[in-house]
Amino acid sequence: QVQLIESGGGLVQPGGSLRLSCAASGRTFSGYAMGWFRQAPGKKREFVAAISRSGISTYYADSVKDRFTLSRENAKNTVYLQMNSLKPEDTAVYYCAARGGVFRYSADEYDYWGQGTQVTVSS
Repeated sequence: QVQLIESGGGLVQPGGSLRLSCAASGRTFSGYAMGWFRQAPGKKREFVAAISRSGISTYYADSVKDRFTLSRENAKNTVYLQMNSLKPEDTAVYYCAARGGVFRYSADEYDYWGQGTQVTVSS
């Protein structure tokens, strides 16, 4: 079992920045690809970004590419999602997820989920 706890969400003005963290406990963190997904009210959960087990490879949705940066510190069992140039359409609950093996784009292929953290971008 892997437990995931997200933090760092909040209210920010358009153009601002936030850094989300996801702390993992349980089994060997470095054995899991990590992903971030988000869900806005009335919409389906969508892929945001993912990172390989080693942290060498990262993958981003087109909507966040060049604005968001995903990284991980395996020694600290933590992944970080740095979000810059935030837009109102980035408003959503952001979820951290883990899966054994290689990353996937589909939420259905992730085994473990955090409780989510709210990000609101508004003036």
